[in-house]
This record gives sequence, structure tokens and C-alpha cells, in this order.
Amino acid sequence: MKSSPPSADLKTILAELQALRQEIRGAGKRLLPIPEAAEYLGISSRTIQNDLSRKVFPVKPVRYRGKVLFRREDLDRYVDGLAGPE
Repeated sequence: MKSSPPSADLKTILAELQALRQEIRGAGKRLLPIPEAAEYLGISSRTIQNDLSRKVFPVKPVRYRGKVLFRREDLDRYVDGLAGPE
């Protein structure tokens, strides 16, 4: 029995599954590098880099083996604080 090539719908589903797997793997991360932290906050990586160089970025990074990382919980705390008191 020959298998036919996957249809466009199946390719789309497989691509979505692969993206979900990546998202799930990333969801468990506690430390995020600058690009992932920027995506998490919805800002540009360059904004974070500029603010870090001027020492005005509101979240203190963790430096490990030459990498600049951010704790997810620190980023969440920062975002929660943006709303202000209710």
C-alpha cells in the first residue's frame, strides 16, 4: 500500500504541532535570554539592550557564563507592577 504525500492541511497541522512543542518547551524555562525576554514582554530586544547599557532597565538580569538572562518571575512582577494599584 502506497502512502500519498501529505495534504496541505496535514502539513499545516504538523507545523502547528511543532510550534506548540517549542512553546511548551519554552514555557518551562525559568531563565530567559534577551530575545525571549523581549518577546515575552512584547518589546524589542534592542530596547532591552539599550536600557541595560544605560542601566535603566527596570528588571535586574542574571549573568551566567557570559550570558544575560532574566528570571521569568521577575519579568512577571515587573509587568504586574505596571498596572498600578487597583
